[in-house]
Amino acid sequence: MGDLTGIVVMGASGRMGQMLVRAVLNNPATRLVAALERPGHEWLGRDIGVACGMDNAGVPVTDDPLEAMTQAQAVLDFTAPAVSVAMADLAAQARAVHVIGTTGFEDDDLKRLALAARHATIVRAGNMSLGVNLLTQLTRKVAAALDADFDIEIVEAHHRHKVDAPSGTALMLGEAAAQGRDVDLSDVSDRGRDGHTGARKRGDIGFTAIRGGDIIGDHDVIFAGEGERITLRHVASDRGIYARGALKAALWGQDKNPGEYDMMDVLGL
Repeated sequence: MGDLTGIVVMGASGRMGQMLVRAVLNNPATRLVAALERPGHEWLGRDIGVACGMDNAGVPVTDDPLEAMTQAQAVLDFTAPAVSVAMADLAAQARAVHVIGTTGFEDDDLKRLALAARHATIVRAGNMSLGVNLLTQLTRKVAAALDADFDIEIVEAHHRHKVDAPSGTALMLGEAAAQGRDVDLSDVSDRGRDGHTGARKRGDIGFTAIRGGDIIGDHDVIFAGEGERITLRHVASDRGIYARGALKAALWGQDKNPGEYDMMDVLGL
């Protein structure tokens, strides 16, 4: 047991939290040392394995992150910006790898994460899947090859419960497109169209968000020119791809120096 990487799962009762718990329990290189939930949650005190519909895991759900971090070498965190930022400080103190799949951060949040990364290894990505990170690379290359005569539109679709838009993955793709064109995304981002908006501005990178049903995650990057279109697409049909990617990041980060990394680093892309 001592050779296994001790993992803490944040937000253990959520859709992603349960996927992460299953991934950790089923991986021969890891052990689940804590399952965290917010104070007052109905799962507190219950065995996380039983609560997730599995065998008894011997790990009760807790709301005490300080106690959880005493045995942790990594934290898997797909929660909310405020929670992730607070956890970054604790992970830094424990020298645990902090894998962050949370999206919707503000600039001040990112500054605090950068401070924590001076003392801890942080792997943060808007999407943990191999396919999406390959799509990001392709987006950068295609954007670099095509000039602004090709309009770029990023269309993303997610389930009705997602609270932020555009998705973290869409923003990651937008950053890749902007890098390919050697521009700052904040200068060319077009996130809202309603009413009489006028013609599209040349060189803008547009975002469209769809929310409905149980869509796990669809992302299209459209390069629309005169007389032709190029569409790069990724469709997620299994949320487990994100959990497997996050666990891969946690194991990858065990021998890395403090700093901020992303899935491109983890996958060697």
